[in-house]
Amino acid sequence: MFAVLQIADFALQSLLRTEPGFSTRPVALIDPSVRPPRLLACTAAARRCGVDTGQTSSQALARCESLRILSPRADAEADAGAGLLAAAFSISPYVETTAPGICTVQINGLASERREPALRSALDHLAELGLHATAGAGPTPLLALYAARHADPLTIIESERAFLAPLPLTAADPPPELVPILAGWGLRTLGDLTDLPKASIAQRLGPAGLALWERAAGEVTRPLHLVTPPPAFSAAMECEYEMETLEPVLFLLRRFIDRLILELQTASLAAAELTLVLTLADETSLARTLRLPEPSTRAEVLFNTLHTYLESLRTSTAVTGLRLDITPIRAASRQQGLFDRALRDTHRFAETLARIAAIVGADRVGTPVLKDTHRPDAFVLTPPASEIAPPEPRAFIHPAQGLALRRYRPPQSATVELTRDTRIPTYVRTARIEGNVRALAGPWRSSGDWWQADQAWKREEWDIDLDGLYRLVRTPEGWFIEGEYD
Repeated sequence: MFAVLQIADFALQSLLRTEPGFSTRPVALIDPSVRPPRLLACTAAARRCGVDTGQTSSQALARCESLRILSPRADAEADAGAGLLAAAFSISPYVETTAPGICTVQINGLASERREPALRSALDHLAELGLHATAGAGPTPLLALYAARHADPLTIIESERAFLAPLPLTAADPPPELVPILAGWGLRTLGDLTDLPKASIAQRLGPAGLALWERAAGEVTRPLHLVTPPPAFSAAMECEYEMETLEPVLFLLRRFIDRLILELQTASLAAAELTLVLTLADETSLARTLRLPEPSTRAEVLFNTLHTYLESLRTSTAVTGLRLDITPIRAASRQQGLFDRALRDTHRFAETLARIAAIVGADRVGTPVLKDTHRPDAFVLTPPASEIAPPEPRAFIHPAQGLALRRYRPPQSATVELTRDTRIPTYVRTARIEGNVRALAGPWRSSGDWWQADQAWKREEWDIDLDGLYRLVRTPEGWFIEGEYD
């Protein structure tokens, strides 16, 4: 049993999916290899304006002034072809690239009740990629191709004779020299031809007629020329125009991601890293590798990661090309435990941090860790962990000694009066408290990092008694009440 996935007007559809709204506009594909160039395919909107295949560009523009005429592009067809191949591999590992826009799949190993759901799922995958396809299944590759050509959108042949008989004779691709002869005989359908004896057709029309009769009867069979899945997961495209805004870049990236995710899922892999390369109009390129918090096969996660990065990116010139590479990895599945300390959604957490970093700066986002220094409150920000490690067991915990200092964040600026000779604080006033110093202890002086002019520090600390106990600090910036003792 075989199945065929077919994308009609493949070259045109591969271009329509590269820009939003193309499929609803009058668009035509031209063949530049002939003189004068003639239309190969056109959209339904163009046909409603009187445009049809075989017309020259001048004839088509005379019927539709708003017609957009495009030329075939190899990179667009390659990306669409990769999407078709990924959809075919989602059905079976035995896949043949029969022709541009056509893949034949051997489905003998697929249970009969699973064949129709698998084909419909493949069509849905292609629709998500912006490709309208049809599918057919039959006992031979040729019959499956006939079924795909006349499906809307899926046909599974149950009775060969009943399916083939009403099809037009053109379905069997008759040689041009036999077309007028068959028309003169009054033959219009495949059933009309196969009702005639096979030997008589061979005697009158020769080998070409015999081959046509066998194609009309569905007797032609052949082995498949199998292909292997792509070794790398990448997508690239050069644009016909410069992209100066974010929207067209994101549109193409979404197309890339949907196709690459389908390839990853078919290969039972997940994305670990994304490498985005932007080609700029000044012939330079900008590359960035983004590592995901954990492997993922969700298109939304990959798209949001790229979206967050591009939102804060500013390029010197417009973008003229894109390339996206995915580093795959075997995804490890695990079940969340009742007392699990890991994040429920590490990707959403990482995306939120990236958006915050884009606003306040990457050096202002992270988990604070104390620095190995005597400088009070000195810390650095480190990337937050996706899982909290269990606390280390302690053999002995020292009991609390002394009073607890409740620090003010930020410290309160203070005005301080000092004795003239000993320079001891006698009166303190802040926005919240003021009064005479009734008792004090200190000063305790400390300093450090004097060998680095931009990081040198020094401070002088006092414990003072106003209406309560407070920590008074003097730094090069002035006097501050740093906290209150409980």
